[in-house]
Amino acid sequence: MKLAEVMAARKRAAEMFAQANIVLTQDELENIEVADFGLDELERTGLQLVTYINTDRYCAKELVLFPGQTCPEHRHPDRSGQRGKEETFRCRAGRVYLNVAGPATENRVSKPPEGDEEYYTVFHEIVLNPGEQYTIGPDTLHWFQAGPEGAIVSEFSSSSDDESDIFTDPRIKRIPEIED
Repeated sequence: MKLAEVMAARKRAAEMFAQANIVLTQDELENIEVADFGLDELERTGLQLVTYINTDRYCAKELVLFPGQTCPEHRHPDRSGQRGKEETFRCRAGRVYLNVAGPATENRVSKPPEGDEEYYTVFHEIVLNPGEQYTIGPDTLHWFQAGPEGAIVSEFSSSSDDESDIFTDPRIKRIPEIED
């Protein structure tokens, strides 16, 4: 991912935070993480996030999804004898479509990014509007996608170790690689 793309995505995410009246420090704004998951298709598959705190006990983040942007299917496995991450998503702005294991939702709104359908296997869709939340248990396959206006989601979880997440798509690289 090019640095110019990262800077543009940070600016756009900062504008969405401001529009939702979510106040961030200057340092947080300058360090919004932009993840394209190594696929170089940020508008389709990606995520922008701010981590407020991440200790060995708990974690709090804000996630920004641009319109239609998808965070790919993954799970948080047990690691080093510790249970996998449990997380609660609370929609702050826009609408987010969260897909988890369970009976497939008929007429669901969310769709895997075109051409990547083989990497999506869970289709029980939970719609989260502002003020609504859902908790995902450890080691649960899930993916989520923003509605047409984008979305901001607060994530509250047990400790987060992004490097140990297991993605269904073997092409995924969770840690961004940024070029000048």
